Amino acid sequence: MVAFVPSFVCFFLFCVGVVRDRRRVGNAVLLGLSVVFAAIALFLHLASEKAQLGHDLGVALLTLAALGVVTLAWFLIANGITMVRKEGRSPANLLSLGAGVALVALLALLVTALVLHTHTLLVVAATAVALSGYVAFLFLCFLLYGALYGRLRIRRRADYVVVLGSGLIGGTTVPPLLAGRLDRARKEHARLSRKGRRPVLLTSGGQGPDEKLPESHAMADYLVTQGFPADLIEREDRSTTTDENLTFSKALMEKANPDYRCVIVTNNYHVFRAAVTARRTGVRGHVIGAPTASYFWPSAMIREFVALLVAYRRTNAAIFLLVLLSGLFIWWLGWPSTGALALSGQ
Repeated sequence: MVAFVPSFVCFFLFCVGVVRDRRRVGNAVLLGLSVVFAAIALFLHLASEKAQLGHDLGVALLTLAALGVVTLAWFLIANGITMVRKEGRSPANLLSLGAGVALVALLALLVTALVLHTHTLLVVAATAVALSGYVAFLFLCFLLYGALYGRLRIRRRADYVVVLGSGLIGGTTVPPLLAGRLDRARKEHARLSRKGRRPVLLTSGGQGPDEKLPESHAMADYLVTQGFPADLIEREDRSTTTDENLTFSKALMEKANPDYRCVIVTNNYHVFRAAVTARRTGVRGHVIGAPTASYFWPSAMIREFVALLVAYRRTNAAIFLLVLLSGLFIWWLGWPSTGALALSGQ
């Protein structure tokens, strides 16, 4: 049972973090660590009970991991091709394709290092695997906790339902992605209204360089055509990013009601990052998501994950640098002996 203590500690801290504020990135990391530590402890327990079982299980896990990486690479490349065909060749639409190609390159590097078995190539491959493992761990934490966060119930009152904007088609028309957010917001507004409140629906989005009107105005027009009361709609029409969506919406809500509470609506792939941003900008509210087309989801999730990595760039850069320096140190330790063997002809 001692081996499971780290897992129990991480899970306890995770529960405390969720109770304090479920919008923390640390909650995702703690949940991931509790799962990893539990898996390691279980493996060590099985290996200590039956050595052969532990060996067979280790081989099975390595085989499954290799097959999983190959399958994931194939899926990401196929999805990337679909994204390019349906959405165009913008950098955001190439993310799943790029991730799949990167996995193929990593596998090629690892196989080459194992075949040639040179010290430098082995260290480079090990360092690349370590960096990839760190990123993969964070991504799995992001996926796991993001899915959990999206299913947590919102029981508090809400004075506002805030809908985050996205681009318009032809500069004037609400696209299906944004229409999904607005339809989800109408359902949430109806749910809150059944509890005896009539929250304001706040559309948030400014005017882009290729748009003929602010996104918030097009969103409001869409809601009115769907039968939503115009007197319950308020517009925030200055923002161009998620941070600005929430910052400017916060100012409007605080001005009207300093003690406001809100529900923020976006698409399901964007829920967790929007929640983290809401926490960082001081918005008092939680986030819910609207469905997204399945082919669009992988690239969108990778984009959201990259945005979170950038938001915490100092921490991630420090860990990346530590791994790189560790690899360089290991290479340096092994270089003299490798060079001596080469000079002696062995």
